[in-house]
Amino acid sequence: MVREIVLLGTASQVPTRDRSHHAAFLRWDDEGILLDPGEGAQRQMLLAGLPASAITCICITHLHGDHSLGLPGVVQRLSLDGVRHPVPVHFPASGEPFYDRLRHATSFFDVADVHAAPVHETGVVATGAFGRLEAVRLDHAIETFGYRLVEPDGRRMRPDLLAAAGIGGPRVRELQLAGELDGVGIEEVSEHRAGQRFAFVMDTRPCDGARELAQDADLLVAEATYLHDDVHLAEAHGHLTARQAATLAAEAGVRTLVLTHFSQRYPDLTPFRAEAASVFAGHVVVANDLDRVPVPRRSE
Repeated sequence: MVREIVLLGTASQVPTRDRSHHAAFLRWDDEGILLDPGEGAQRQMLLAGLPASAITCICITHLHGDHSLGLPGVVQRLSLDGVRHPVPVHFPASGEPFYDRLRHATSFFDVADVHAAPVHETGVVATGAFGRLEAVRLDHAIETFGYRLVEPDGRRMRPDLLAAAGIGGPRVRELQLAGELDGVGIEEVSEHRAGQRFAFVMDTRPCDGARELAQDADLLVAEATYLHDDVHLAEAHGHLTARQAATLAAEAGVRTLVLTHFSQRYPDLTPFRAEAASVFAGHVVVANDLDRVPVPRRSE
């Protein structure tokens, strides 16, 4: 099983010579969540070796073009490739008129089960073997939601305790399935294992919603449209600076921070890393197109 984020595009309002419109793809075991497919997302997936059939869900934070203009091509590709599983599309409910236009932008043989799943308020939008997918309201120029995937907590088997209880080989699996074996409960030979968390915070000013999404995330993907010298622009347009994104990560106990969604005004992104590292001691990735960042291994 693979858990990673693939940065399909890392530009903000407009693509540049080196950066495609923003888009990301979360690979989480059997799930494939396409996040904010900006213009060119279909081609970027091809370059990343990600087939349309890998998409099990699409999440759109808001209906600005750099986060949604790639949707028509992706939707049509799902039908062209004969994808059989349903693909829900989560997006702010107020953006439904724009979603409808993008969903049916041109004529095509529409056979894939791609269906609207508008988000009306903060809360759980989907559940499954992966755990739960949550949407949380953010603070941007139009209605915007960030997303978080939360894996259920589990148990980590302790080889020393299993050996002391005389349980080994296939019988360990029997114990895991039944919860008890020969009078030995699973709690006696295991310890609590926290589930992993992924958070996606795009296009927002600092707000409670961003902090809620980021809390205890193993991997946080956050916009850093501006450097802090331009914080007045960030505030005016509803964005974060690299320092604000890193402060969010530091205060929330994030383990790995991925910065993306950069303004075209910065041809050199070196200062973004330095600015983030000045307030966040964890791992910082200043993303380039097609970068792949693994979800950190569970902390012991």
